Amino acid sequence: MTGALRPVGAHASVAGGLARAGLPYIRNAEARAVQVYVSNPRGWALSAGDPAQDEAFRSGCAELKVPSFIHASLLVNLGSPTALTVQRSVATLAHALERGARTGAAGVVYHAGSAVDEAHADAALVRMREVLLPLLDSAAAAGGPRLLVEPTAGGGRSLASRIEDLEPYLAALDHHPWLGFCLDTCHAWAAGHDLARPGGMTEALDLLDATVGRERLHLVHANDSKDTCGSLRDRHETIGKGTLGEAAFAELMTHPVTAGIPVIVETPTERWHGHASDIATLRRLAARPGAGRRGGRR
Repeated sequence: MTGALRPVGAHASVAGGLARAGLPYIRNAEARAVQVYVSNPRGWALSAGDPAQDEAFRSGCAELKVPSFIHASLLVNLGSPTALTVQRSVATLAHALERGARTGAAGVVYHAGSAVDEAHADAALVRMREVLLPLLDSAAAAGGPRLLVEPTAGGGRSLASRIEDLEPYLAALDHHPWLGFCLDTCHAWAAGHDLARPGGMTEALDLLDATVGRERLHLVHANDSKDTCGSLRDRHETIGKGTLGEAAFAELMTHPVTAGIPVIVETPTERWHGHASDIATLRRLAARPGAGRRGGRR
């Protein structure tokens, strides 16, 4: 299998206009997939957007044959014990789904969230179920983007951080067909999956397949890490320059579970140049003879 089966792209900066900034970013980075924010990533303000820019972005991505994804605000937490946070989280996801439908996005990524502390753990999944099922039903009925839950790096009584957590999360939502997953390599590493050990990435992807099925995986965030395995810290690093190392990403890019799945880099960079380098690295690793054959079940 080659990297061509896994379109590799980046999270693009769209300051100045979704199409005006996003489409040149895609071209300059030679991205074959793209992810964007359509609202403040660290705030609750929701932008109505520019219909002309949304349409231009949709048509531009279609012309380039680039699948697009929206990442919802990092503040979204459907398991929060604070009612206002849950209310704002629902509004943020509804807004992202609406903008996603207008821009032709394949999915809306959101963090799994947390119960914040042990005292609220039992109620958190119930609370999440109550507010998320209607959103999933509405998105499915409209035929718009899928919702893609991204397991977190852990901490704060996370609702899903390790791969094993995905089954109870999915079960709480009645295995809704419109729910998919986004796997972030830095998050999985921070949550304790030893992806840097020979065969470690392979075993994690095998576990994902066995736990919830590869058909639920719709997106991968390929990020190296500045921290150690199990650190619970989400600090991204350039591919191959962090604690995971290149060999782990060679396994990622050649494993059957990731075949056909878009891969997005969210690595540190000032402009598109850094992402272009990371994209090229992943493509090189996918094409390297013997890449990914480091042990584990295949």
